[in-house]
Amino acid sequence: MNAPIIKPRNQRHLLHRVRFQLLGGLAFAILAPALIRMVVDPQILYYSNLQITVFAGIVAHTAGFFSFRRIGNFPGVAAAGYILPTFSLCYGFVYLAIFLFRIDYSAFQAASSLTLSILWYFGLSILSKRLDPYSLAVIPGGAVGRLEEIGGVNWHWLASPDTIIDRVNGVVADLRSDLSDEWERYIADRALSGTPVYHVKQISESLTGRVEIEHLSENTLGSLNPNQAYLKIKQAIDWVAALLILVIFSPLLLFVAAAIRFDSAGPALFRQRRMGYRGKIYEVYKFRTMKLGAAVGDEKEEAITKAGDARITRLGQFLRKSRIDELPQAFNILRGEMSWIGPRPEALVLSKWYEAELPFYRYRHIVRPGITGWAQVNQGHVAAVDDVLEKLHYDFYYIKNFSPWLDVLIVFRTIRTMLTGFGAR
Repeated sequence: MNAPIIKPRNQRHLLHRVRFQLLGGLAFAILAPALIRMVVDPQILYYSNLQITVFAGIVAHTAGFFSFRRIGNFPGVAAAGYILPTFSLCYGFVYLAIFLFRIDYSAFQAASSLTLSILWYFGLSILSKRLDPYSLAVIPGGAVGRLEEIGGVNWHWLASPDTIIDRVNGVVADLRSDLSDEWERYIADRALSGTPVYHVKQISESLTGRVEIEHLSENTLGSLNPNQAYLKIKQAIDWVAALLILVIFSPLLLFVAAAIRFDSAGPALFRQRRMGYRGKIYEVYKFRTMKLGAAVGDEKEEAITKAGDARITRLGQFLRKSRIDELPQAFNILRGEMSWIGPRPEALVLSKWYEAELPFYRYRHIVRPGITGWAQVNQGHVAAVDDVLEKLHYDFYYIKNFSPWLDVLIVFRTIRTMLTGFGAR
């Protein structure tokens, strides 16, 4: 048999190299505006306000670059859509510190640096998609058929180990399947040649943002344990943010409560028992968005909100779409029962139903439930068991990749959700 022939991308395209992106961005966004001003005033380089602004721009640009790269590594991310908010936040924090410390700076240099940083990475994103699309070769056998449903990748389906493929980023195979000796030699040769080899489950998780689990082996449990250090840090951040929200927005909360009482009969707050952190039952607080006393059937049916539910009030429609109805849960966060970000808590009756129908459902309680989460921004509101199983896969992905970077991405997507009303019932 002839030696397998494949042309791997052992060298990353210039557009994807960190040094080119970062150094090029610093030159374009920081150095260029300063040089333009030097043409008008050659002495400006010696001004302290310009020197301070250039240094601040380098810090903000570098922080924005690495934050953007980390966020862009998560699945389903249209990276270009997060350039503006990521760099705006990083520049905002740096220049807020300068403003608070009353340090003199150049407004022209600061504004030019932010604008050119955003334009530089937008341009790189567009060019990289056109000049260097992501390509993977697939070895037949096992569960690789599921990859056909995943978009955003040029899949090259190999017919035999002699197949010639021009330039791919890696090779995908179901390493648990019974592959022939020829294909196993092929995989070994690809690894030795420097081409990354991925297990189908690994690449599926990274492209879909879902973790599909067949059984909870000890290895699976170990890989899904959240980062305990970040768990503590996140709880502290949640507590401070909840306290600030309640203090700053207390007039809004009182106004909404009064509007609810005026719109329909009943209390302003809705309370419901839900399953929480480590399987402990707690009472959640929300603004009431439904009419009282509407008979819908048994307790399980009552806990499910359907599309176009007739129980939702006129004001409730707006509160749900804008997610304002969730704000009272800040009290649950102060009590340590919830987080701003995490798996969505279910009503106690629904949680027991799902536990009876779905294996591993209880494992999602290993982190605190959240007001928003990875499943919510990807899937929206669901109630049927089959849909909840999909949601469980998203929850497991969040737990497995538990990190501040994923939380930042969820915050960005939640803001988009609040503006569009995606997933509201």
